Order: sequence, then C-alpha cells, then structure tokens
Amino acid sequence: MISISTSFSAQNRISDHNNIGWYAYNGTFKLDSKFSIHTEYQWRRNDYITTWQQSLLRLGLNYQVNPNLQLRVGYAWAETFPYGDIPINGMGKDFTEHRIYEMATITDKIGKVDLSHRFMLEQRWVGRYSNANLTSEDQYPFLNRARYMIRLQMPLKGNSIGDKTPYVAAYDELMIGFGKNVGENIFDQNRIGVLLGYKFNNLVRLEGGYLNQIVQFGREIEGKNVFQYNNGFIVSANFNFDFSKKIVD
Repeated sequence: MISISTSFSAQNRISDHNNIGWYAYNGTFKLDSKFSIHTEYQWRRNDYITTWQQSLLRLGLNYQVNPNLQLRVGYAWAETFPYGDIPINGMGKDFTEHRIYEMATITDKIGKVDLSHRFMLEQRWVGRYSNANLTSEDQYPFLNRARYMIRLQMPLKGNSIGDKTPYVAAYDELMIGFGKNVGENIFDQNRIGVLLGYKFNNLVRLEGGYLNQIVQFGREIEGKNVFQYNNGFIVSANFNFDFSKKIVD
C-alpha cells in the first residue's frame, strides 16, 4: 500500500534540483534595554555562486519583553530571479515581493543546549505579470504565510557560548501559505540547516554549513505540482552593536 501511494505521488509531481549558496549579513543595533533595530541582507545564489536565485533585504524593530521573549515587526523586500530548469514565475521573469511581518522568538536552555522557537506571520504582495510582453509587474496579489522555526545550538567547549567559542547548530523551518490567493503551495517551503559557528565576542559571530530548501510552486505544470529541491550551503556574518551605553552617556 505504501509503495502504491509513493508511486502515485511521484507520478503527479515534477521535481527540479538546484545547487545553492546563500551569503548573509545580520546586524542588530541595540538602542536600550528593550529596543533594538534588526538589519539583514541575503545574497542568495544558484549554482553555488554563479547566478542569482534571490536578493533579500529585511529590516525590523525588536522589543525585548523579557530575557526569553523577543518581539519584532518589520518590512522585507525580495527580488526572485528565473533560476533552475523551471523558473518560479511562469513567464520566466524575475519578480519583486514586498512583505510586512510580525515575529516572536522564544528562547530556552536545556543543559548545554540553547533552544529557540521562532514564530512569524508575513503579509506578502508578490509581483505578477498579466502578459509576457510586460517588462515590469503590473499586479501584486496579496498572500499570507505562517512560519515556524526551531533551532538548537551547543558549544563545542564549555557549557555556554561565550567569547572565542566554537559551536554547532541545527534548525528546521516550515512555511505554510494561507488565504484566498494561495494556489497549490499551502505547503510553501521547508528549510533545514546544519551549521558550524564561532563566536569571537559579543560583537561578531560567524557560522556556515549545509542548507536544504524544498519549495512548492504556487502553480501546476501539465496538471502536476512542482517541487524544487535545493541543496548547498549558507554562510552568515552576525554583528551586535550596543549603542545603549552611548545613548545614556
């Protein structure tokens, strides 16, 4: 019975496989004990580095409710390009997306392991072309998406991640689309990462490792769902700037 279901699923699915490389900057600017500004840019590439996959900019305002709960509201801009054998856009064009998002991150510690749960809601305006002759999008249908990410990280020496500490981390993020304009991709994406990191000090932390991304298209091709299976790596530089003391002074 299982083999019959698997065979049926495979026959009704088109798969596209790509090799990706994501290069990310994350910067936090602490203003006081409660508020900080989040800045982020991700240079996402196909064929590891040679061609564009996506350009993503994200900004946000953080509010630290308590040591274990942070809230954020913000804006994101994304430009997605026609990469792979089957472009996400049906006309083979790049498209722009604007997002407003709300996020809550809950942290905990179990022994040596730091655990975090990130919940995010996104309101998305995704660019679309009404015909192939257009050079820019003329429609921006509205979509909703919910995201949940669990992340675990553990120091490779000592009991906590302090200065000059290597660590390992792993995460899984699931994205679900909802609302009247969502097509085939109620399941939108899943991302899994396994990382090796190094915290130099409170200012700088670097990490990199393996990344797996599964994307379901919002459209069918010849009556079949389309799934991308993207494998590669991610490298990120993380900075924390503390302006709270300077502001007080």
